[in-house]
Amino acid sequence: MLWLLGHIFGKVAELRNSLYDKGVLDVFDLRARVISVGNLTAGGTGKTPLVAYISNILHSRGETVCILTRGYGRKDPKERVVVTDGKRILTDAEHAGDEPFELAKKLLGKVIIIADADRVSAGEWARRKFGVTTFILDDGFQHRKVKRDLDIVCIDSTDPFGGGKMLPAGRLREQKVGLDRADVVIVTRANLGSGIAVLRSSIADLNPETQIFTSETAISGVVDLKDIQSKRRPTQREIKEHKVFAFCGIGNPEIFFKQLWQDGFDAAGTKAFRDHFVYSQKDVAEIERLARDSSADLLLTTAKDAVKLQELEFTLPCYVVEIEMVIDRPAELAALV
Repeated sequence: MLWLLGHIFGKVAELRNSLYDKGVLDVFDLRARVISVGNLTAGGTGKTPLVAYISNILHSRGETVCILTRGYGRKDPKERVVVTDGKRILTDAEHAGDEPFELAKKLLGKVIIIADADRVSAGEWARRKFGVTTFILDDGFQHRKVKRDLDIVCIDSTDPFGGGKMLPAGRLREQKVGLDRADVVIVTRANLGSGIAVLRSSIADLNPETQIFTSETAISGVVDLKDIQSKRRPTQREIKEHKVFAFCGIGNPEIFFKQLWQDGFDAAGTKAFRDHFVYSQKDVAEIERLARDSSADLLLTTAKDAVKLQELEFTLPCYVVEIEMVIDRPAELAALV
C-alpha cells in the first residue's frame, strides 16, 4: 500500500513539474533576487544552517535580506507572521514555527523573516514594506511558483535519496531526476556519511552542469538553555567531563547523536522525539528520569529544540549544542550567492 501511495505521489509530482516546465503553470517574479535553498527529501538535510550561512554572506555584502518560509509546525499555518522585521523578534516559536524562530534568534539584526504559505504574496508585500533586495526561499526547491535566480539543493550524505522511494514509502519528495533543475548541490554532513566520491559522481551524472560543494557540520559551542543570551559559554572540555543525556525532536535525530559521539561527548543515553515536537513539563520529567536512570548528570539538546524549552523547568542542567556549517570552497559559494 505504501509503495502504491508513493507511486501515485511520484506521478503527481512529475506531472506538476512538467506543467511548470512547459509554462502551463505560472511562475511569479518578485522583482528582487531570489535564492532557493531546498532538498529532494523530507526531513532534516542540514538546510537550516545553510540558510543562516547564506544570510550572513548576503548581509555582509549590504543586501536587505528576507527569508520566506512556510514555518512548519506553527499554530496557524494560514496566518502571515512577521517573525522578525530585521530589528526585533516579533513573535514566539509557537506562532513562527521552531526553525524560523531559531533563525530569527541566530540572525537577529541581519534579516527579515516572514512565515506564510503564500510566498508570492508575502514576498511582494515584504519588498514594498522593507525594500528587500534579496529573498531566500527556505525549503523552496519544490515551490516552483516563485521565479528564482539560484537554486541550491542539499543532499544529506548519510541518506542521500531517502531510500530511493517516494513519500510515504520513503523520503523522496520527487524523483532524483529533479536535480536537473539545481544550479548548486551541497553534499551536507560529509564528516558523518560515507561514499562521498561515489555520491558526487551520481549527482554529476544526474546534472553535469551543476556545481557540487561539500560541507561538514561542526559543534561550535554549547550554551546553557536558561542563559542563551549570555556571553559566557562553557567549553566543550567542561561538558565532556560529564556523562550527558542527549534528546531532540528534529528530522534526523541520529545525526545529532552521531555528531556528539564523534566529537567525544560521553552520551550515556538518548531520546528522539518526532520532528517539530512540542514539549510539555511532563516530557521534561520523563527526559530527566531517563537521564538519571542512565547515570547522566546533564542534558544536551539542539537549538531547534531550545526555542520550545525555555519556558519549562529543569532540575538537571540543560545545554544547547550550537552547530555550524563548514563549506569546502567558501569563496566560490560566496561568489555564486
